[in-house]
Amino acid sequence: MRVLVVIPAFNEESLLAQSTAKLHSFLDSHKEFEWEIMIADNASTDRTLEIAASMARQYPRTQVMHLDRKGRGGALKTIWTASTADILSYMDADLSTDLEAFPTLINALASGKYDVGTGSRLLSPPLTTRSLNREIMSRGYNLLVRRMLGTHFSDAQCGFKAITRSAAQALLPQVEDVRWFFDTELLTLAEKAGYRIFDLPVRWTECDKRASRVKVFRTVIEDLRGLIRLRRKIARMKAAHIPQGT
Repeated sequence: MRVLVVIPAFNEESLLAQSTAKLHSFLDSHKEFEWEIMIADNASTDRTLEIAASMARQYPRTQVMHLDRKGRGGALKTIWTASTADILSYMDADLSTDLEAFPTLINALASGKYDVGTGSRLLSPPLTTRSLNREIMSRGYNLLVRRMLGTHFSDAQCGFKAITRSAAQALLPQVEDVRWFFDTELLTLAEKAGYRIFDLPVRWTECDKRASRVKVFRTVIEDLRGLIRLRRKIARMKAAHIPQGT
């Protein structure tokens, strides 16, 4: 079982070296699957690419890909599509999700019982540490996703996901968003198409530096546009009797 772990990184010079070292050490201690790390530099304007290249030289099974265009979704779509790994995954560069959940996520897909796995900060609230504003925004957004799209997964935007290569090959061509809404769109199309989603409660701690850089208003507008577009797409597929997600 080969697993690809992607770290999308945009201007992460302050934490990338530490995060890569921590992730490499953790994965090296788990022998139940083969793995490789891919650092995806999303058009960073700081020393992220330089540091990523240094990490690739220092740590085995670690590679770097530079992309000229910003956007987590675009990076994941590009790298996952090209990969031959059995399971494709990603996690945020700040490693805000406790790594102890990663083997559970991977083993669920490797067992053949699930096609997509996602971490959830909402299934077990005591495991999540973040500001009240972020908590309210997250719960409000996920409630909106369920109401508008009729979905059942609990947390659309947790940066801790995995997907089998066969599911990725079928779903990725249909995902249009290349930024933050990518996660919501991927999970929604997967659920509507009948793929089995493993919803895993995770321990998650907010990174202050990351939170301060989030452009809240622009992100909210982009997500609302994405929700409206995706709702219309699902409606068109239902009207045309086309299997959703194809």
